[in-house]
Amino acid sequence: MNGMNIENRDVQILSTGVRLEGIVSIPEEAKGIVLFVHGSGSSRHSPRNKYVAQTLQEGGLATLLFDLLTPQEEQTDLRTQHLRFDINLLARRTAGVLEWLDLQPYARELRIGLFGSSTGAAAALIAAAELPEKVEAVVSRGGRPDLAGPALQKVQAPTLLIVGAHDEVVIDLNEKALAQMQPGAENKLVIVPGASHLFEEPGMLEYAARLARDWFEEHLSRVSVG
Repeated sequence: MNGMNIENRDVQILSTGVRLEGIVSIPEEAKGIVLFVHGSGSSRHSPRNKYVAQTLQEGGLATLLFDLLTPQEEQTDLRTQHLRFDINLLARRTAGVLEWLDLQPYARELRIGLFGSSTGAAAALIAAAELPEKVEAVVSRGGRPDLAGPALQKVQAPTLLIVGAHDEVVIDLNEKALAQMQPGAENKLVIVPGASHLFEEPGMLEYAARLARDWFEEHLSRVSVG
């Protein structure tokens, strides 16, 4: 990683009355911090999320990978697959993590972005709509922003939607979600040629990760006016 010095620490996050496990990685002179709001059946150990997080760290961005569900809830969800689609629960947990992050000395000066995938993208957008003063940018990869519903109209943070060209149903859902967002706002849909839903094809996840890094670098490095 180009000799970059990165501090990694395991954290326990208190959010909505439950304790969630997370991993914070902070490069020297970090420009901002990106929270990963994963979706269906994923966790902080997801190889895809860890790969994207490493790409962001190489761009000078801190990352927070965390589990939206407790270990007990994950066991229940493995059987029922119910909690991963409880968007309001996931959004409340994400908002709680944002509030927790506010109290951490290492994050006090860092602007915050949210990276969501699958159902986590909807949770990220709802949290961004509810806490516009905390969230400066959002990226969705293969996400379901349509599940954010009426909250889409309230999202102020610049939002990048990344979808694989072979993921036709999700392309349609992302296009409809984009149309519901604030007109004139800095929102964008990028369709990646040759990529499927999970960006498993050679080079595709790398391409999506670079798109995310560029978006966050641009929007989290901005100096606030006034």
